[in-house]
This record gives sequence, structure tokens and C-alpha cells, in this order.
Amino acid sequence: MQKVVDHFYKILEFLLIVLLSGMAIMVFVNVIMRYAMNSGLTVSDELARYFFIWLTFIGAVVTFREHGHLGVETLVALLGRKGRIFCMILSNLVIIACSAIFFWGTWKQLPINWSMKAPVTGLSMGFVYGSGFFTGFCCAVIALERLFRLITGRVTQEEIEAFAGENMTIEQMAERT
Repeated sequence: MQKVVDHFYKILEFLLIVLLSGMAIMVFVNVIMRYAMNSGLTVSDELARYFFIWLTFIGAVVTFREHGHLGVETLVALLGRKGRIFCMILSNLVIIACSAIFFWGTWKQLPINWSMKAPVTGLSMGFVYGSGFFTGFCCAVIALERLFRLITGRVTQEEIEAFAGENMTIEQMAERT
């Protein structure tokens, strides 16, 4: 199962590369065309914006999995093992609640967004704002898995130390999860 999850995140990382490259190429070509030919690709601005939105939300999921988001490590570092575990449980509960609200808000907005069309491409705006489904769902699943491991006592000392910000690089944390 872990291999499937790792493969999924490798695909997401590749998708991030594709989105960033596509965004950079479209903007670069558009700048060159406007400068050299006094015209541009109208679709490139819109697609670059949509690529950036998806890049941000997919990146948030990958970063969350790798423990790369900001945390209040100063307080947690002062606590003992039980205090750190309590803070980890509390933070995962908050993340699950926020992810659920984000997912639910995207769901409530879906009929409105689906009916709106992008001005240049004509794509449904539901594809753009649908990134909330992906991010809300994925972050909730990651937090639920972490919460389950915390409650069942399967959390490692390295994860607890990483949560407290104790001398661990992102690569080391990603290897241990």
C-alpha cells in the first residue's frame, strides 16, 4: 500500500513540474510574441493563471505530506512526549476540520462555478475551482492517517521530533513517512 501512495505522490510531483513548466513556457512565449510581433496568445494568460492555481493547491498537498508547512515549534519544543502527542492530535483535528470546511465550501459553490465559463478558453470554471475538492480531500486523508497512527501508538519518535522542529530536514521526514 505504501508503494501505491508513494507512486501517487511521485505523479503529483511530476504534475507540479509539468504545470510550472507549462506556465513558464506560455508566459515566455507570450512575452516574446508581444515584443517581437506586437501580438500575443490570448489563451496563454488564462491557462497560465489556471496552471498556477492548480500548482498552488497540488503543492500544498505535497508539502503537507512532507511536513513542510509552517508550525509553532517554539511552544511544542518545550513540551514532553505526551504534550507533543497531544499537540499533534489537536493540530490534525484542526486540519481535518479546516479541510472538511474547504471541501464543503467547494461543494456548495460547484453549481455556480460549473455554470460559469472562462472568457477565452470557454472552460467551465468548475475545473479551476475544483482544486478545492482535491486539496480538501487529500489533506483530510493525510491528517486522518496521521491521527489514526497517533491514537493507535504507531507514531515514531522521529515524527514527534520533526513535529517539534528538532534538526530534521524535509528529505529525512519524507523518508520516514
